[in-house]
Amino acid sequence: MKHIRFLSAALVLALALPVLHGAEEPFSKTVGNVTVGDVKVKATDAIDLPFLTWGGDVATFMANGSKDKTKAGSPFDKLGLKFNMVNGDNFVEQVKNYLQGKTPILRGTISQIGQASEVLGKDARTKPVVFLQLTWSAGDHMVCRPSCKTLNDLKGKKIALQEGGPHIGMLDDVLRSVKLTWEDIKVVWTPDLTGDKGPAEAFRKDASIDACFVITPDMLALTTGLDKTGDGSEKTIKGAKVLTSTVYMSRSIADVYACRKDFYDKNKELLEKLTGAYLSACEELVLLRKNYDLAADKRDKPALEKYKPILKMCQDVFGKDAVPDEEAAHGLISDATFVGLPGNTAFFTDKNNTAGFGPRMKAAVEMSVSRGYAKENIEPLNHDLSYDNIRKFGELKVVKGEDDKPPMVDIADSDNNTLYTFTIQYDAGVKTFALEKYEKDFEKVVQDARLYGRTRFAVRGHADITKTLSEFVKAGLQTKQLNRVKAGDKIQYFLKDGKELDLANTKKVLELIKTLDFTGVDDNPKETMEAAQKLSDDRAETARDAIIDYAKKKGVILNPSQLKAVGVGVSEPINPKPRTPEDTALNRRVEFRVLKISPELVQKKDFDY
Repeated sequence: MKHIRFLSAALVLALALPVLHGAEEPFSKTVGNVTVGDVKVKATDAIDLPFLTWGGDVATFMANGSKDKTKAGSPFDKLGLKFNMVNGDNFVEQVKNYLQGKTPILRGTISQIGQASEVLGKDARTKPVVFLQLTWSAGDHMVCRPSCKTLNDLKGKKIALQEGGPHIGMLDDVLRSVKLTWEDIKVVWTPDLTGDKGPAEAFRKDASIDACFVITPDMLALTTGLDKTGDGSEKTIKGAKVLTSTVYMSRSIADVYACRKDFYDKNKELLEKLTGAYLSACEELVLLRKNYDLAADKRDKPALEKYKPILKMCQDVFGKDAVPDEEAAHGLISDATFVGLPGNTAFFTDKNNTAGFGPRMKAAVEMSVSRGYAKENIEPLNHDLSYDNIRKFGELKVVKGEDDKPPMVDIADSDNNTLYTFTIQYDAGVKTFALEKYEKDFEKVVQDARLYGRTRFAVRGHADITKTLSEFVKAGLQTKQLNRVKAGDKIQYFLKDGKELDLANTKKVLELIKTLDFTGVDDNPKETMEAAQKLSDDRAETARDAIIDYAKKKGVILNPSQLKAVGVGVSEPINPKPRTPEDTALNRRVEFRVLKISPELVQKKDFDY
């Protein structure tokens, strides 16, 4: 990935919420007493259209033709639309204007709308209808100290997090991935997203804080890079690294537009035109961006000249502090994953899409209720606009998207490359994974694979070591290559050279099985070890195939190449010296290891549309 996101989607809440008195203060208290009013503008008026400081909104300005009022001859103007572009970074003010009827349009992330869902949905007039997805986030990060090697290590840890920001939704996704709850961690709340009162500074000042959620500039300051580790020089923290990121969690944070239900019902064609014009601008912007990424001598000059004013407008709109130069503007745009028409249809219409509107909105609202932002579960509505009309109004060319998958090259299966792991146990002698027993496990794999779209799942089959270990001891004693000494209740084993052998040292035991000569023994541990390897290979393949078959039967989106079967044999037992049936059962498992794809292997074309 050439450009790391310069500004996160989470930046929109840096000014969005005042300092909360309590981390989970109801959103109704935050927004205050607001009298709901009818919409003050008509479809023929110039409507306030909020935008956020984010690359996905650059396409909105292109459709508008200017950074303020709709320009004559622009895509919006040609469709008879008139807008006033207004900064919506203060989400609370957005909600107030929306409720009062000053504008019928709301711009935010799914997480933001989820947190405000009760306030927005109390009155039937203002219940939001989400009608357009702009982008997915690809640049929010969780930075940790060496105390956290994978996400599985988060239990009991202190995590710095901005109050009210969309990183709350991202953390909620993380916790569910590793089957933890908010009660399993301790949150250190900060009032700001960045700066002196942000999570990065809290992490820097307080060594007891294990992890923090940050935007890219702070991540770079703490670690120097997405796949780097801080060395303690300058502002870096020694040992700090990115534990996870929306680079990997590619379906965690969605940027959207919503409309008041009363206005929506009377003005569907206006919203279809808005959507069509925006998506048309996206198609053009993606091509211009790709051209800019080419080597200087390979760029199309007319396209480059068309892109330069867009980069300049980006700087003018968002300010030189946020976007200081042309390269920063291009980086901001590059770090937005534009979904286009194909992504919108998949997000809003595919009921089996585990990262679609329904599941993402439900998760956001449930999190809002569980964390105290809302008391009542009031889910925003999905739209029923016509994609045929949208395609016609936008004269859209990209109707069918590429497969939503990164290049599935071989990835190092190592601890350093692992985001997190989870397992399912299987019974001895089981040759298939029956749906009635493993459906919840299969569902988790499918959902996680979609959420962590830029990862690869190693489906690792493990066999129990009991029989291999027992036959090794018997064969070693029989061939006198192993000596057993009993002193009271203690039993020790020694090799021919007199060195003591710890049977719990699985790596050493397996090396000896491979190298020692067991000719003539009753039961050869080499054959047993090889049979266990074959068994684990089969288990991994069977589990992988069962999950793919489950996804097909459910009609759920799953990229089969994201799952790779790996037989581990008996090399990684949980209990290296099993003593009970429970010990052997824990060894007998299929482990799912979620592996990061190197940023260098991630190409934008693999995700846009």
